[in-house]
Amino acid sequence: MMPEVLFCDNHLLVVCKPAGLPTQQDRTADPDLLSLLKRYIKERFEKPGDAYLGLVHRLDRPASGVMVFARTSKAAGRLSAQFRDGTARKRYMALVEGAVTGQGRCADYLLKEKESVRIVAAGHPRGLHAELAWQARARHRGVSLLDIDLMTGRPHQIRVQMASRGLHILGDLRYGSRREFDGRNLALHCYRLALEHPVLKTPASWTAAPPESWRGFFAEEIETLLQPDSI
Repeated sequence: MMPEVLFCDNHLLVVCKPAGLPTQQDRTADPDLLSLLKRYIKERFEKPGDAYLGLVHRLDRPASGVMVFARTSKAAGRLSAQFRDGTARKRYMALVEGAVTGQGRCADYLLKEKESVRIVAAGHPRGLHAELAWQARARHRGVSLLDIDLMTGRPHQIRVQMASRGLHILGDLRYGSRREFDGRNLALHCYRLALEHPVLKTPASWTAAPPESWRGFFAEEIETLLQPDSI
């Protein structure tokens, strides 16, 4: 399950994570993205010993999309800072239940407990601020395509905030979806990542189309989202 490599230089490795592949090793001991990519770097550049690769953000196992990894500790520190302060921006597309129109903005406080996340009051001592904006792009036969601008990066953020507004992502049975997607994953895909190159200090962005499991859903509208001038 080697992911598509979108970009690689001395400082960055950018890939499209397949749905179902954990970002890093978890309790299942299944193959994980970070380990696969370390092996890729080692073999491609014929590096002795273990190859360094810094994990600076995450993507839920059942979701897919663009991810960046740092090839040096300096790049890792600078990229992590961009994700913390929100200057690294991620755009997602999601298929949700129902005929949805319009747009909205979600601002909540989220609390992660064990494997699940829930919304808590603003004054909760362990609640973390979570914010995103969404826009409905198309709808057909009880399914809608949403374009989501993620402003903070909390665990399960999009899934929880959308579900709390009655916008359940296909396949997300944990957070209330009544429909499976491909039998095990979610209809949630990070299609664009934009940030500042940590060494060159130039703007950089990458896009990736959703996986084959999305075939038959809103092909024209998805193609429009993937265009460089779509945002």
